[in-house]
Amino acid sequence: MATLSEIQALLGEPRFNWSDPAPWIGLERELGIEFPADFHEIVDAYGSVSINGQLYLKHPAGHLLHDLGTMVKRELEFWGEEDMAEFLPNPAGTKPGELVPVATATTGEMIFLRIPEETSSPWRVVVQEMDSPSWTLYEMTFGEWLLAYLKGRDVTLCVRDRDRAPDGPFYEFLP
Repeated sequence: MATLSEIQALLGEPRFNWSDPAPWIGLERELGIEFPADFHEIVDAYGSVSINGQLYLKHPAGHLLHDLGTMVKRELEFWGEEDMAEFLPNPAGTKPGELVPVATATTGEMIFLRIPEETSSPWRVVVQEMDSPSWTLYEMTFGEWLLAYLKGRDVTLCVRDRDRAPDGPFYEFLP
């Protein structure tokens, strides 16, 4: 599994460094799931940010203008509509095997985490491309997927937009 230190080596030192578990507990209780540890760790370190001016991650702290809970609920409603369900390999939702939206991209992609069928199985990443419309399943954890993105590997987002970070990966806080 990719570690936060590997991500920090490419993205830079985090400046958010959230330590209060209350926002996660509240959101996870409301959704009936527990997000994977690597996703927690990365989002707690960096907060609600734009990475390379392209990928948007959001933290569950409710005081933020761009919070994870609002985005997840809005996107679950959108992707749960009958005419959108056909564009995903599994239904959007919070049950085992379903897809939880966790990040967006300026290039039209939605990043989902697939909830494992078995509790011992790892969470996986699904990227849905609205402009195609197609999806890709990545047999990797969120941390592994983010690390691959930061290294410029083809994980759907960066291949056509390498010029967004010509001097290397960077992040900036969302307002």
